[in-house]
Amino acid sequence: MNYHKRDEREVSLFRNGRSQAVRIPKEFEIDADKVLMWKDPDGTIHMQPKQAKMTPRELAAFLRSRPPLEEDFPPIEELPLEDVDLERDP
Repeated sequence: MNYHKRDEREVSLFRNGRSQAVRIPKEFEIDADKVLMWKDPDGTIHMQPKQAKMTPRELAAFLRSRPPLEEDFPPIEELPLEDVDLERDP
């Protein structure tokens, strides 16, 4: 069996104005300006670094790595075109 020992620390909570904050030990330092945080129904709190926006190349690589969609897109209704007056002021 593969047992993975979790590195954990007891940390201090404190108040910062109306917010509760946690002191993050140096060993857990996060290399990011912001994090995403969420709470599970059982009360477990998770944090992960917020990733920078993807470049178009990174987005294309990410989409290629995902499984294909299982359902087709719905058919698009063919609507009649509307005339556009290009000389009209906006």
